[in-house]
Amino acid sequence: MAVLLQGTLLAQAPPALTGLTFAPVVEKTAPSVVSIHTSKTVQMPRGFRDFFGPGGGQERERGLGSGVIVSEDGYILTNRHVIDAADEISIRVGIGPTAKTYKAKKIGSDAGTDIAVLKIEATGLPVLPFTDSDKARVGDVVLAVGNPFGLTKTVTMGIISGIGRGGMGIVDYENFIQTDASINPGNSGGALVDLEGRLLGINTAIFSRSGGNQGIGFAVPSNLAKDVWQSIRKHGRVIRGYLGTVIQPVTPELATAFGLKEPGGALVADVAPGSPAEKAGLAHGDVIISLDGKKVEDPRELRLKIGALGPGAKVTIKYLRNSQEKETTAELGELPQKESTISSNNNGEPAAALFAGVELEDLNSEARAALRAPASLQGALITEIDSESDAYQAGLRQGFVIQEIDRKPVKTADDARRIAASVPKDKPVLLRVWSEGQSRYFTLGEPQ
Repeated sequence: MAVLLQGTLLAQAPPALTGLTFAPVVEKTAPSVVSIHTSKTVQMPRGFRDFFGPGGGQERERGLGSGVIVSEDGYILTNRHVIDAADEISIRVGIGPTAKTYKAKKIGSDAGTDIAVLKIEATGLPVLPFTDSDKARVGDVVLAVGNPFGLTKTVTMGIISGIGRGGMGIVDYENFIQTDASINPGNSGGALVDLEGRLLGINTAIFSRSGGNQGIGFAVPSNLAKDVWQSIRKHGRVIRGYLGTVIQPVTPELATAFGLKEPGGALVADVAPGSPAEKAGLAHGDVIISLDGKKVEDPRELRLKIGALGPGAKVTIKYLRNSQEKETTAELGELPQKESTISSNNNGEPAAALFAGVELEDLNSEARAALRAPASLQGALITEIDSESDAYQAGLRQGFVIQEIDRKPVKTADDARRIAASVPKDKPVLLRVWSEGQSRYFTLGEPQ
């Protein structure tokens, strides 16, 4: 049966579209989407504490979100930010006089994806089945089910506007499904479903200038959410593969600085001592271009691939070093719970003069202690930087330590000035910089 939906001819319309209604899909999926109510104790400002006297000055902060039942025995998926720091969590299943409220227990959460797992003591619950989110296509019709502004079981319709969205800095492991189905406060943790009533994603975030829906919402793909749930259920935490690199995008400026034909791949900014990457021979300045024979487009893609593999997995890595292609094999470890290979972004804006508006000093023991810098770190410390300078606009900040200039090691402030002066004026300058426990690459323009 061919159906015209919003000006688009659907040659093979699912049964749910018969008569241009989504009611059968909603009836199938809505019972599996729950309301989540949270509360936590917060300390009021000093003046309020004084007013209320000893023992006073506290209040209960309440929140509202959504969740999805994924097992008959009470496991529920939601967003970590919905239940983060909550003292009490209650789940309301159903709607109207037959609805029931349960006390929920936190099973675990994952900051890397913003997914959390809750459990209620109940059986025979309505489950929303997973679908393969890797098969999602831009243009597919989807429904978002949740509790925006406390309006229980609200359903909105739209299409998938994009897949594989990342680089927004929301979480470490970004692979979002973008949709124009209305998502508003309270929808977080709710379901994004396909027209067969299957869970395609967990609604997580919106892009908005007003705080409300503006047609750009993001959901964690069901495959990724399912992996997180199963790992937490089995191990109590998310277990990810660990290579031990700090990686960043290869911008056009960095590609030029490294002598690459084109941008792409993942630039290794640092390698953790004793890590699988170090054992495999990788070093800072290498550009990873493929993993197990599959091209690596950017750091986000590499991070997702490594994270999806378990500890002990052996991977074949192709990389560029000094423009020469090389290959190595690494055996992955387990990603430490408090460690994250976050990509380091750098806009590569050119500078009129390399250190114009920048003051450098040697990295002494006092500065090293203040920065909590490792004893092995060497370089020139940026003590002051003009916020109007090109160097500042390129991303350099006070407290950064310059380790290399034009691939040459820097041990002192004098080294930095001497090497900068020797860099040819017709090429960008490549800097390797340490800050907040990790190293990154920056590109600056021609020194004068």
